[in-house]
Amino acid sequence: MAFEDEQISALGGTRTHTVPGLSRLPLPIGPPGLGSHTRLHAVTGAKANKEAGRRVVVAEDDALIRLDAVESLREAGFDVVGEASDGEEAVALAEELRPDVVVMDIKMPKMDGLTAAGKISDQRIAPVVMLTAFSQKELVDRAIEVGAMAFVVKPFTAADLLPAIELAIARHDEILSLEDEVADMEDRLETRKRVERAKGLLMKKMDVTEPDAFRWIQKTSMNRRLTMREVADAVISQMESAGD
Repeated sequence: MAFEDEQISALGGTRTHTVPGLSRLPLPIGPPGLGSHTRLHAVTGAKANKEAGRRVVVAEDDALIRLDAVESLREAGFDVVGEASDGEEAVALAEELRPDVVVMDIKMPKMDGLTAAGKISDQRIAPVVMLTAFSQKELVDRAIEVGAMAFVVKPFTAADLLPAIELAIARHDEILSLEDEVADMEDRLETRKRVERAKGLLMKKMDVTEPDAFRWIQKTSMNRRLTMREVADAVISQMESAGD
């Protein structure tokens, strides 16, 4: 589904943003000089060669599974720049190559995938997609704690792996954007909570993906020169009021 043009008009001291399926969201008028109309193009699921040039490190101690993952990624247009068979090698490659995403098994020799993912996430090198043969809640909770952005349960296909990578990259970009905008840790956590809440409402009411919901918030923030927290608050206020 694609967001159509975002119509913006000044009404009684507010600008209103309208997209299909979403009622008018009152947002404060931006500084003088902004045009009265702007466009927002965020296409859900559109490939547009976005995988082309994405640099990936794959870490998996099972050579056959690693080969399968590498082939699937290359066929999809990703550039696999490094392969590792243990956690220590995965961290070293991530630090050296600075890939766009790391795909890593949760259980590996020398250093397990959870520890390696934590080291990569702490340095803000790249989002990590965890591969696991297990779907236990404990492992998922631990992986989230160390900063993993998405999970794929083995055995997997390209149809499982590619959307997980897209989601992981989108979530990682979102975190970096919020960190750039909000310096104070406490305020940052509150901003993330509100943006998450707004994303959920947009996904539910407009039937869009999580990455597209965030891109809409981010783009509106930039176009209107508002913080993402202000945009999120406007979405929450308007959509929850409409649901009462």
